[in-house]
Amino acid sequence: EVQLQACGGGLVQAGGSLRLSCAASGLSFDDYAIGWFRQVRGKAREAVACIDKEGSTYYADSVRGRFTISSDSAKKQVYLQMNNLKPEDTAVYYCYAQGPWASRHYWGQGTLLTVSS
Repeated sequence: EVQLQACGGGLVQAGGSLRLSCAASGLSFDDYAIGWFRQVRGKAREAVACIDKEGSTYYADSVRGRFTISSDSAKKQVYLQMNNLKPEDTAVYYCYAQGPWASRHYWGQGTLLTVSS
């Protein structure tokens, strides 16, 4: 069974840094791209960053230059290093995996990041 578990959220002061982790099981990083979405209550979920099996990365304009996504296939972990955090980064962050077919995708439960001003 495929499972994604996100952790590492918390309370951070503006300008600070934090790293989120996503632990994956039941899937191969050779077959899935994994990334992060975030959602503010009452607003649409938005893509933040992703990394594919070739190591290619994508970043939303709002986080490019501040966030870095990386993966460790041996540990089945994906990380999101977040630097120079801003209050507008406050959201629930979700880990997401996309397989070779559109229907083959999975969501983690989310972890809350709160950035204080």
